[in-house]
Amino acid sequence: ILSDTDFALKLLDKENDKNSLKSKILKVLSERGEINFSHLQRLVQRKNIYSVLSNLEKQGAVTILNELAGAKVKIKKSKFVKLAKPIGEIYSHFPEIERKSPKQISILLFLSKHKGESVPLGFLLEKTESPKSSVDGLVKRGLTKVFEKEVSRDYVEAYTEKKVEFHLTEKQQKIIDEITVSIEEEKFKAFLLHGVTGSGKTQVYIELTKKVLQQNKSALILVPEISLTPQITSRFYNNFGNEVSVLHSRMSLGERYDSWRKILNGKSRVVIGARSALFAPLNNIGVIVVDEEHDASYKQFDSVPKYNARDSAVILAQHHKCSVVLGSATPSIESMYNAKTGKYDLLELQERIDNAKLPRIHLISISSLPAGQAGERKKKKMEHIFSKFLLDEIEVRLKKKEGIIILQNRRGFSTQIYCEDCGELEICDNCSVPLVYHINQNILKCHYCGFTKEVPKVCRNCGSYSLKYFGTGTERIEDEIEFYFPQAKVKRVDSDSISKKSSLSKILMEFGKGEVDILVGTQMVSKGLDFPRLTLVGVISAETTLWLPDFRADERTFQLLTQVSGRAGRSKVEGEVVIQTFNEKSFTLQKVLLNDYAGFYEREITSRQRMDYPPFTRICLIETKDTDNDKAKGAAVDFHKELIAYKKYLQITPVSAALIARLKGQYRYHILVKSSKEKDPGGGILRKAVLDSFIEFNRKSHFRDVKLIFDVDPQSVM
Repeated sequence: ILSDTDFALKLLDKENDKNSLKSKILKVLSERGEINFSHLQRLVQRKNIYSVLSNLEKQGAVTILNELAGAKVKIKKSKFVKLAKPIGEIYSHFPEIERKSPKQISILLFLSKHKGESVPLGFLLEKTESPKSSVDGLVKRGLTKVFEKEVSRDYVEAYTEKKVEFHLTEKQQKIIDEITVSIEEEKFKAFLLHGVTGSGKTQVYIELTKKVLQQNKSALILVPEISLTPQITSRFYNNFGNEVSVLHSRMSLGERYDSWRKILNGKSRVVIGARSALFAPLNNIGVIVVDEEHDASYKQFDSVPKYNARDSAVILAQHHKCSVVLGSATPSIESMYNAKTGKYDLLELQERIDNAKLPRIHLISISSLPAGQAGERKKKKMEHIFSKFLLDEIEVRLKKKEGIIILQNRRGFSTQIYCEDCGELEICDNCSVPLVYHINQNILKCHYCGFTKEVPKVCRNCGSYSLKYFGTGTERIEDEIEFYFPQAKVKRVDSDSISKKSSLSKILMEFGKGEVDILVGTQMVSKGLDFPRLTLVGVISAETTLWLPDFRADERTFQLLTQVSGRAGRSKVEGEVVIQTFNEKSFTLQKVLLNDYAGFYEREITSRQRMDYPPFTRICLIETKDTDNDKAKGAAVDFHKELIAYKKYLQITPVSAALIARLKGQYRYHILVKSSKEKDPGGGILRKAVLDSFIEFNRKSHFRDVKLIFDVDPQSVM
C-alpha cells in the first residue's frame, strides 16, 4: 500500500471519531509512505480493512498494489555422482590412483557396482567413508560427474500393514458391479454405502479404484481427519504403490508440494487425504469416495470459506460426470434422507466380513437412583470414574493379551477448577470457558484459544485454599488405568499426545503388534481403526455430547458411540462394549444398544421435520464478533433490522449471545435464519435476503468494521 502521507493527515484531521477504524488506518498511513497489507492489519488490530482502504483509494489517499509473495517452497534438488567413462576404461586408471588415493578407489568400486546409475553424493560419501575432496579429484580426472537432480520429498507413513488377499463377499461384489456400471457410463451418480462397522467398505473402495485405473482414470479418496489416514493409506499403498499420493495438514510444505506436482503431472492417479485433498489437481476422475461421510470434520469451521467437503465432493463429481460414493456405518440424517427420497442410490452391507459378529453392548448406570433402583455409584461399585464391571472386563482382556480402547471425549486431566468456598471458576482470559488442567505440563489451558497459565495455589477471588478439581479428561483416565493395572502398557491418543506427524502411526503399529495393551483417547479412537486383537471398548461417559444444546446432539452421540463400538470384535473373537451412563433409558442410547440405525433415523427425521431443521430447511448462522461487546451486539442488531424485512418468507431468530459468548478475545452474537426447502427449494430467497441485508447494513450501520461471518448449513449452532 503506497500512501500520500500529507493527504492522509488532512483526512485524519477531518475525522470526528479518532477511535474509528478509518482514523486508526489514516494515522498509520500519515506516518508511513509504504506498508504491507498484513502489517497494517496487525497495527490497527483488525482483519476486515479492505473496504476502508478501497474508499481511501477512490479519494486518492492510497494506491493498492497487488503483488504475489515469493514461493515458500521450491523444487528440491540434490547432488548425484556417476561414472563418466565405461567401467573398462575406469579400471585402467586403478594402478595410478591406488598409490595416491585409496579412497578414490573405494568410490569408483562403489559406483561400478551400481552399473552406471547415479548415486546421491551424501550417500556415497557415507558408505565409502570418504571426504568430498576425493570426489572432486575424480571429477578433475574426468572419471566421474557430479550433477544436480530433482528429488521427491515423499511422505512416508510410519504405519504399515502386510498385504492381505481378500475374497469379496457376494454382497460386496454386487455393490462393486452396480457402481462400476455407473463409472463406465461416465455419468454423474451419487451412492450412499451404508455398511455396518467391519463390513468391508474399505475393500469396496479399493476394488472401485482398481476399476477406474484400468480405464485410465483417477480416484479421489477423502477421509475426515488425519487419524484415519495411517491404516487406509497403508492398504492403498499395498494395492497401488507409487500411484498413491497423500495430502493432509500433517505433511511438511515440501512433501505437500511434491505430492501436488506428482498429481498434476499424472504420476499419481490415486489421492487420499482430508478435506483439502478435494482441491488436488486430479484429471479424468472416475470415482470420488467420501469415507465416514457423516463426520463433522468435513466441514471447515475455523476459517473461510466454510465449505463442507462431503457436499463439495458431490458437486465435484457432477462437474467431472463421475460417480461419488458416500460411505458410513452411521450416515448423516441428511444423506440418508437424500437416499430415501431418491437423490442418492442406497447400497447396504448389513453383515460383517468373515462371519464376525457385532459386539455385545452393555449400558452401565452410574447415577444415584432411588432406593431399589440403585446404580453402580449408589451400590459403591464405582472405583472413582470406572464401574466395577468395566474394571473387571479390562482385567479379563489383559490376561488374554487382547486389545482395549477407552473413550473419553475430553482432553486434559480435569475439565474445571473451582473454589468450594465462593464458587469461583478458573476461566480463560480470552474466552468465556473454564480452563482445563493438564497434569503432564502442570498448567491450565484453554482448548479454544490456547491460552495457558500456572495452576493456582489459592482462589484468585477469595484467597481460599479449598480448590476443587472437577471433571475427567483423557490424562486422568490414563493416570487411573496405570494405577489399577500397573503392568499394562497404556498410550493416549488425543491432539495433545500426537503433535508429531508420525506419533499416531507409531502408536497404532505398537497396538497392532500387541506392544500396547490399552489405547485411551478422544473421538480420534472411534474412527476407522481396524485391529483383529481389539475385543473391548469402554466409554467413560455417554453424555459428553448428548447434553449439548444443539439440534445434532443426539445424532452426534449415536454416531460416536456406534462407531467406537464397531472397533471391537473384528475377528472370530466376539467383542464387548461397556458404556457408562447417567441415563440408560435414553432413546438414543437404547438404539446404540440395539445397533438400530433405522429406528434412530425414523425418530430423528420426525423430530427434525417438527422442529424445522435440516434436511427440511436450509439454515444460515450469522455471527458478529468484535473485541468490544457493545459493537458486536450493535452490529447484530443492525443486521437483524435489515433481515426482518424478509420475515414473511424466512424464520429469523432474535439476536442472542453465542453459547460461548467470548472466544479468542472476541464477543460473539448470533442470528439463525431458516428457509423452508419446500417454499425455497433452491435457496434463492435465503441468499437474496442475506445479500440484500448485507448491502444495506454496510450502507447504514455505524458498526461496518465489525466482523460478520455467514455459515450456511452449519454443523453446529453453538
